[in-house]
Amino acid sequence: MPEHTFRVNGEQITVEVDGDERLLWVLRDILGITGPKYGCGINVCKACTSHVNGRAANPCAIPVKDLRPTDEVTTIEGLADTVGADLHPMQQAWLDQDVAQCGYCQPGQIMAAVALVRRVKEEGRKVTEADLDGIRNICRCGTYFRIREAIKAGAERM
Repeated sequence: MPEHTFRVNGEQITVEVDGDERLLWVLRDILGITGPKYGCGINVCKACTSHVNGRAANPCAIPVKDLRPTDEVTTIEGLADTVGADLHPMQQAWLDQDVAQCGYCQPGQIMAAVALVRRVKEEGRKVTEADLDGIRNICRCGTYFRIREAIKAGAERM
């Protein structure tokens, strides 16, 4: 079985899996990182949203062979460490806005929100309603209003 090396939440890891194995299964089944959720497995629902090199990505669509040793995968479990705090400002905003109901989609929602805010700030602007409309993560409970409010609040703290 081939070896694949990359970084996860700040740690260099090596796994022995087939190159076509999706990153989501490596994270969940091999590494025991369960924040990225399995929803659809075809890059539609976005429940597994994580970051690869700081950008939102869906591990269900990434074959592990596509990762390089220098690639950094950040899941919800490692998000707070990116700011050296107990909680990332977006996680705190989620709590303050009482977003979660069932909670299943929330890790992916938060990771998508952080990536959006980072991108918008790199562009030197503020988050717009159109930016929020562009987040395609599915929430079966329908907490979209609170999600949008939390993203706005989190963006102010980031």
